[in-house]
Amino acid sequence: MNGKKITKADLVELVSLKAGFDRRDVKPVIDILLEEIKRVMVNSMTIELRGFGTFEVKVRKGKQKARNPKTGEPVSVPAHRVAVFRPGKELKRDVWVLTKKSSIDTISGSDV
Repeated sequence: MNGKKITKADLVELVSLKAGFDRRDVKPVIDILLEEIKRVMVNSMTIELRGFGTFEVKVRKGKQKARNPKTGEPVSVPAHRVAVFRPGKELKRDVWVLTKKSSIDTISGSDV
């Protein structure tokens, strides 16, 4: 696994090691899970995973005056839907603790 990024293949490997299943058995399960999350969101439904977070679709308002960052020319952007993830209370708390530990470790000079 590489530094601060986990790929789907890394996730399959981690789950197979922790669950004691073969990677060939775990990969289709993860693929199906991700496909179902996508299918539900495409249908504008919300997925709530208690303790982890909520996946939902929100509508962004359109803008009459936006700019193309490459050319600088003005363009209008229509209203559109976007996928949003809101972390749950436990995930927020666990990430907060990690952030505090990381800054403490950085200050003290130790490397985790």
